[in-house]
Amino acid sequence: MKIALRHCFAALLGAATALVQAGDVSVAVAANFTAPMQKIAQAFAQDTGHQARLAFGSTGSLYAQIKNGAPFDLLLAADDETPARLEQDGQVVAGTRFTYAIGKLVLWSPQSSLVDAKGEVLRAGSFDKLAIANPKTAPYGAAALQALNALGLAQGLQGKLVQGESVSQTLQFVSSGNAALGFVALSQVFMDGKVSQGSAWVVPEALYQPLQQDAVLLIGAKDKLAALALLRYLRSERAHVILKSYGYTW
Repeated sequence: MKIALRHCFAALLGAATALVQAGDVSVAVAANFTAPMQKIAQAFAQDTGHQARLAFGSTGSLYAQIKNGAPFDLLLAADDETPARLEQDGQVVAGTRFTYAIGKLVLWSPQSSLVDAKGEVLRAGSFDKLAIANPKTAPYGAAALQALNALGLAQGLQGKLVQGESVSQTLQFVSSGNAALGFVALSQVFMDGKVSQGSAWVVPEALYQPLQQDAVLLIGAKDKLAALALLRYLRSERAHVILKSYGYTW
């Protein structure tokens, strides 16, 4: 009985200590990673007691906010170039940059029969508008433009393109019917091993530069325990299970 009580007391003491040390971390998150990060943040809070405050946007706009002094602790970008640029600028804690996910581009429509398995709908042109994210600020938009150029369709479809500021806004354009189809992140329309609704073509990765998504610890958070804990958690088995369910690899 005494041994059991000691174990119980030790467990309670450990839990109390964890709560005392629990903190919060401010995270700038690329729009394509919205749903997975919300789930990861929830699991992170359950497992560690730390709270992640999330801000979503295009990687380009998040970069501009950081350069202008926004008080983020971590950046989870949709590419590897933006974190590398921040690292070169001395705004990143050395040695913290790593690839937390590798994304995939998909051509998607909420209409169940519009997008075929080979993306031939793009050549047929039997649609009014094609949505892409802004190639200048959103890596998934840049990837979409690369794919269209590789297919030799960029110039011919120029008149049908509509741009969202982020890949989230691009998805809204398509979901609302303002565009018949669009290039979005697979994670936005994928759940538990399949596209959740509509029709889709997963764009061959040979048609665009790899969407290697890097995370970094920003210099102002170098001593912040919650920020360091979240960086570690992104590499955990529990986080990887969530990533996989949204179609990411790492």
